[in-house]
Amino acid sequence: MIRGRRAEALKDVHDQHAAPLWRYAMSLTGDAAEADDVVQETLLRAWKTTRILTEPPEQVGGWLFTVARNIVIDKSRSAPRRRESPGSELPDEPVSDRVDEVLDAMMIHEALAALSQAHRVVIVGAYYRGRTVADLSEELGVAEGTVKSRLHYGMRALRLALKERGVSR
Repeated sequence: MIRGRRAEALKDVHDQHAAPLWRYAMSLTGDAAEADDVVQETLLRAWKTTRILTEPPEQVGGWLFTVARNIVIDKSRSAPRRRESPGSELPDEPVSDRVDEVLDAMMIHEALAALSQAHRVVIVGAYYRGRTVADLSEELGVAEGTVKSRLHYGMRALRLALKERGVSR
């Protein structure tokens, strides 16, 4: 019985205020579908607010228009409305952070500094300058076997120096 009275009261409110509410919502939104949504939401809130439906329909107009205005404001502040429109340009590629590279380079530099001059020269020549064993042999004036030996023992010492600095493999 109470539900029937509330439904009848809502029907009376709808009959009296739906058209003016829709025009008001349309003036605020500029979109007919959105105005329909605002009116529907406003009437739903009236249905949920029991005391509004106990008032005579002609006296709830102010409340309905305030609720409609607040709904429009809330929708304009919502996340989908604030999103940027897609641009014609793609975003820049992300730039990776080079901190790890710099720290690794510093650690290798320190470990190389801990090696003997003979080992350091062949390792830097072979791995950083891209020299061949023959080129290094000619450049340093030593036999190719000596260059190979220095590379082998130099790399072994470099691994040990890095391990001492906390680099594990």
